[in-house]
Amino acid sequence: MRRVLVTGSEGFVGRNLRAALRTVADLEVVRFDVGVGPADLEAALEGCDTVFHLAGANRPPDPAEFEAVNAGLTERLCRAAEALGTRPLVILSSSIQAELDNPYGRSKLQAERHLEHAAAQGILDAVAFRLGNLFGKWSRPNYNSVVATFCHRIARDEPVEVHDPDRELELVYVDDVVDAFLETAGERPRGFHLRSVPPTGRIRLGELAERIRSFRELRTSLWLPDLSDPLTHRLYATYLSYLPEEELAYPLTQRTDPRGVLAEFVKSRSAGQIFVSRTKPGIVRGNHHHRTKTEKFLVLEGEAVVRFRHIDTGARIDVRVSGEDLRPVDIPPGYTHCIENVGDRDLVTLFWASEPFDPDRPDTIFEEVGP
Repeated sequence: MRRVLVTGSEGFVGRNLRAALRTVADLEVVRFDVGVGPADLEAALEGCDTVFHLAGANRPPDPAEFEAVNAGLTERLCRAAEALGTRPLVILSSSIQAELDNPYGRSKLQAERHLEHAAAQGILDAVAFRLGNLFGKWSRPNYNSVVATFCHRIARDEPVEVHDPDRELELVYVDDVVDAFLETAGERPRGFHLRSVPPTGRIRLGELAERIRSFRELRTSLWLPDLSDPLTHRLYATYLSYLPEEELAYPLTQRTDPRGVLAEFVKSRSAGQIFVSRTKPGIVRGNHHHRTKTEKFLVLEGEAVVRFRHIDTGARIDVRVSGEDLRPVDIPPGYTHCIENVGDRDLVTLFWASEPFDPDRPDTIFEEVGP
């Protein structure tokens, strides 16, 4: 069984990396962090061929901790590798601030130099990733990133402060970083290398706040975000990870009449609309046709017949469907159609329409299918 060491294993990147490493067979993950894992770094390193060196001081109360932790711990790691003589691969979580003259940046640059010197001596191999503004699940609000802070507060309907709405951020998603780390571990490059992870996207601070607010409003508006945009896709996943546990479920607006219940679920400007119905035995829904709109019906529970009549030729089609045999039924334009509950219990049906319902342009013409 292979052994790998993760320093900073309880931090933001460390937790996400450990989640990915759980899926790797025959791998033992040695955790090293404050209060977790071996207290001695050399003992933790023994038998490990790869080190994901993520431990670091980000916002310490004493700036001296930058040097002690970011640079000092890396120097200790190099000495431990030299004592063991195993030449591990060290993957360092560095920062783009290593290019800047500030206490944090200088400490990260010094950590890189310790690894570069050790690699030149053949003690270890190393890749230092200079990372930008990271975001993703499990980041600490009011500490790791503004994305975490906005998501945490907006998910709880708390106000957020945007001091400089035009400030542009370059954001990097944590799982893209994890993937880059794992790919590098598989390559096992020799010597010392500097690398980066391409940003997921760029966004102004004010726009970031508004986009995250729109995620909360989805529960009432039902409009899905544009998930074709990689940044929006990952921001939405991040936002959901900050929902309070008691708010994971939420109510839908239900329209109730003697036929049963109908509720819209989600809407998309590019992918249409999904809604669900519960229909009582013997009841018929529909009896209309569309000029351009298309639909899909999927019976989840109960027994039904979907009836069609071609509005031009008069051709008739009956399709029997059941929740016991999941078969979607396509509804082409030009057919007036209906669905009838022919069972002895409630019929539960999932509907998809190719466009959200627009009361000003409904494209729904009522016309009986007929006997």
